[in-house]
Amino acid sequence: MDIFDLQWIGFVITFLATLFLIGEVLVNMRGFFGLLGIGFITVYFAAYVGSSSFILMLIIYFVGLLLIIIDGKLLNDGTLATIGLASMLTSVALAADNLTSGLYAVLGVLLGTGASFFFLKVFKRREMWTKLALKDQLTKEAGYNSMNMEYEQLVGKEGITLNDLRPVGTVKINKKDYSAVSDGQWIPKNSKVKVTQVDGTKILVEKIS
Repeated sequence: MDIFDLQWIGFVITFLATLFLIGEVLVNMRGFFGLLGIGFITVYFAAYVGSSSFILMLIIYFVGLLLIIIDGKLLNDGTLATIGLASMLTSVALAADNLTSGLYAVLGVLLGTGASFFFLKVFKRREMWTKLALKDQLTKEAGYNSMNMEYEQLVGKEGITLNDLRPVGTVKINKKDYSAVSDGQWIPKNSKVKVTQVDGTKILVEKIS
């Protein structure tokens, strides 16, 4: 039996492809992860689609990846990233020769995307994501004394999310709106949250279950 006849093999290939491609977007690996990801996804489409559809499926997949990059570099609100992920899922699902294989491939993309964020704990984050992560350190020495005092008093306070935190969004605390960030979690709109940490004007919140 050809290895590509195994329905679950599509999961393995799309998982590794997406893991490394999204990983290359998130962390600076000088193209190494990118080459690995391109290699895996090329193998996947070459194995499951005909020559007439091969280029089309690759284009759909990489357009999705491009939208994720554009979102991270310019918008930082998750809209284009969501569309991009949907495009990637569509391409691998259409390439599969049956429903089960398609589901395996889709699951591979989803889990590969999620697993790629673990690279952030090991490798250097790309500069394009600093806005999303609110990494700027606004210290008292830099002249943010009065603002810091107000924000520091928010620790332990509870509020409500005014939009989805993906992970950045807006929360209302004591009838006032603040920009806040969750610890990597997507928190839905109208969820109750609690301020766990303040660093300058960076407000870190967690969902109250």
